[in-house]
Amino acid sequence: TCFLEISSWSCSPETRLPSSHQLVEAESAQVLLTMDESEDVPKDFIELKSEKLSVDEVSELVISPCCGAVSLFIGTTRNNFEGKKVIHLEYEAYTSMAETEIKKICRDVRQKWPSVKHIAVQHRLGVVPITEASVIIAVSSPHRAESLEAVMYCINTLKASVPIWKKEIYEDEYSWKENKECFWANSGK
Repeated sequence: TCFLEISSWSCSPETRLPSSHQLVEAESAQVLLTMDESEDVPKDFIELKSEKLSVDEVSELVISPCCGAVSLFIGTTRNNFEGKKVIHLEYEAYTSMAETEIKKICRDVRQKWPSVKHIAVQHRLGVVPITEASVIIAVSSPHRAESLEAVMYCINTLKASVPIWKKEIYEDEYSWKENKECFWANSGK
């Protein structure tokens, strides 16, 4: 009789699995339950990086067996702004402060929506070509309402409080853009 190995970390090559199918099922269910309980504690995944962002990678970070919803926001570079042709965007950040502010956003989300399981925020730095993602936010929760609301809160708060700056490169000029939501943008006006 041939059985699938429960997990590569729990069995050495010399280990023989029990010959009773029922015993294997019972043991694997117990092992899976233990793994789910210990490995599925709520986590925040925060990353600022210069490489291309992956929707699949970000969504996989937040998937959980106890959640029926994963909500995503993907901010992409568009090819125009106020009638000007945009060539690409460039992002800069005060990285340590940006990460600290994103951690605060995650803490706020968990206070407002206690059922949220995992949160992932990836923001691209450097050049972001047209149609590529500059930011991806993913949130998992047992039900869709909490994850959808949390994702909207995350992107709105990120734009208002996180020190990430965007430079729009047009055909024959460039412009540093401030987010209209940004709290420091209106402080001197």
